Amino acid sequence: MGKDELTLSMDNYQYMPLRDVVFHTLREAILHGDLQPGERLMEIKLANRMGVSRTPIREAIRMLELEGLVIMVPRKGAQVAQITEKDLKDVLEVRMGLEELAVKFACQRITPEQLEELEKAAREFEKQVNTVDEDDITALAEADVDFHELIYEATDNQRLVQLLNNLREQMYRYRIEYLKDVDIRKSLIEEHNTICEALKNRDEESAYKYTVIHIKRQQDTIMKMMNQNE
Repeated sequence: MGKDELTLSMDNYQYMPLRDVVFHTLREAILHGDLQPGERLMEIKLANRMGVSRTPIREAIRMLELEGLVIMVPRKGAQVAQITEKDLKDVLEVRMGLEELAVKFACQRITPEQLEELEKAAREFEKQVNTVDEDDITALAEADVDFHELIYEATDNQRLVQLLNNLREQMYRYRIEYLKDVDIRKSLIEEHNTICEALKNRDEESAYKYTVIHIKRQQDTIMKMMNQNE
């Protein structure tokens, strides 16, 4: 991520205290893969790139360490945390429980208008699968995020939406890895469609069943990728 990109990202949080602006900017860079796992976070270098002093950089790094996105390595300092099997399992266990609540409430509360938007989002994801540039899958990842966000909104429970959105941010790194698999992209089209159909029929059991399949396949695929890279 170059200086211009960091500055542009900072503009998205310009009304926050400087420490929070730096924190969110670095957090976004890590989650989107612009700062890679294992990459060192040099305070002076980051301060110069972002046009700030070292103090908010240092404070932001501490906050990122608390989130598990940054680790402190003896004699090396701060670096972006690696993606580990334990991290993945922890995140997906929590997601599974929250998604069960989400599809249950969505089945009960989704409106015809929301269902129409969900079906439109599923079609948009399919369109992205068929047109995506192999070197840039950001649009595809965003289309997948949009699909799930519509389900969350259909729960009409803002506390649950907030929790799921926080978890979604942590999942972004994994989602990008997952979507690199061309065959998986095609299977996701079918999974989205079956979830849509279950919600349309207000079938809680089927909606949860297909959601579990959706998440479990993601876990298995990413773990396979991680093992191949070791």
